[in-house]
This record gives sequence, C-alpha cells and structure tokens, in this order.
Amino acid sequence: MKQFKVVVEKHSDGYVAYPIGMKGVVVGEGDTYEDALADVTSAIRFHLETFGDEALDTDSPVLEVFVTETSVAA
Repeated sequence: MKQFKVVVEKHSDGYVAYPIGMKGVVVGEGDTYEDALADVTSAIRFHLETFGDEALDTDSPVLEVFVTETSVAA
C-alpha cells in the first residue's frame, strides 16, 4: 500500500483533487470533497496499473506540502 499526498481544491462548481509526486496528469473531481478524493484515488490506481512505478517521481520525494499566499504588484 502506497501513501500519496493529495491537494484538494474547492471551486465554485465543485472540488478538484490531484496527487503530489506523480509523473503525468492525474486528476479527480466531484461535487464534494469526498467525491473528489474517491475519484483521484481511482485515477491514481489506474495510473499505477497503466505505467507502474515509472509513474512515481522517485528522484525527489515530496516530504511536506504547504499552501500559502503572496502578493505581486501588477
């Protein structure tokens, strides 16, 4: 069993989720947090079954993920 860090974003029309540390595009979506998490879990499983360990970014594993804000003058 492999563990993945997953970012879940809330948008006005639902949720989007994506894993950190995978090569390629792997995205899940849903009307709820739980739906998006279930969808991205299924997408991760499919991606691993299709591409195997080559789908994992093993060169530099992600230890922590931070979400923050910064301001830039336009």
